[in-house]
Amino acid sequence: MNSDEEAVNTDGRKGRWAGHREQRRAELTEAAIEAIRRLGPEIGMEAIAAHAGVSKPVLYRYFADKSELWLAVGQRAAAMVLDAIVPAVAAVREERDAIAAAIDAYLVYIAGDTNLYQFVVHPPEIIRGRDVVADVVDTVAGGLARLFGDALRARGLDSGAALPWAYGVVGYVQSVGDWWLRQQQPISREALRDYLTTFLWGGVAGIRVAADIPGGLAAYRTEARHG
Repeated sequence: MNSDEEAVNTDGRKGRWAGHREQRRAELTEAAIEAIRRLGPEIGMEAIAAHAGVSKPVLYRYFADKSELWLAVGQRAAAMVLDAIVPAVAAVREERDAIAAAIDAYLVYIAGDTNLYQFVVHPPEIIRGRDVVADVVDTVAGGLARLFGDALRARGLDSGAALPWAYGVVGYVQSVGDWWLRQQQPISREALRDYLTTFLWGGVAGIRVAADIPGGLAAYRTEARHG
C-alpha cells in the first residue's frame, strides 16, 4: 500500500469516527432530554448517564463537561421550539394571525415541556460560565429573523431590521412566558397570547405604513418625528 492509499484509509477512518461521534452525541442528547422530562430540571450527570444506559465516564467521553451537555440540550430544545413555531406561522395568512400563532405555539411548547424549559433557561450555577441561554436565543432569533427578513423584502423594504426585531420579540415573549410559568399560569394561555399579540402588532403594523412611504423605514422614522 502506497502513502496515498494509506492517507485515504486514514482519512476514511477519521471521517467514520467523526460521523459515529456526532450520531452518538445526538443519541445521548435525546436520552438526556428524556431523563430531564422524567426526573426534573435538577437532574445530575449520574442520573442522566443511568437513564441513557451508560456510565458517567462514557458520557464524559462525548461531552467534555457538564456545560457542554447543557449546551447540546439547549440547542436541541431551541430547534424544537422552531419546529413548533414555523409550521404554525405557515398555516395562517394574515400577519396578525401569524404573530398570534407564533406566540401560541411557544406558550404551548413551554407549558407542555416545563422540565426541559426550566433546565435550559435556568441552568445550575456550576455551568453559568457558559451562556447556554444566549445560544438558545441565538438559534430561535435567527429562525425568526429569516421570517421577518422575508416579510420585509416582500414589501420592498430593507431587511436590516429583521435581526434586532427578532431578538426583541424573543426576549419579550420569553420574559413574559417565564413569568407566566413561575406564577403557575395565573391567566389562560389564550388571554396571554392575545395580550402579547396586541402589544407586538403595533410594531408589525408599522411595516405596512413604512412600505407605502417613499424611502421605507428611514422615511417612516422621519415622518413620525415631524408628523
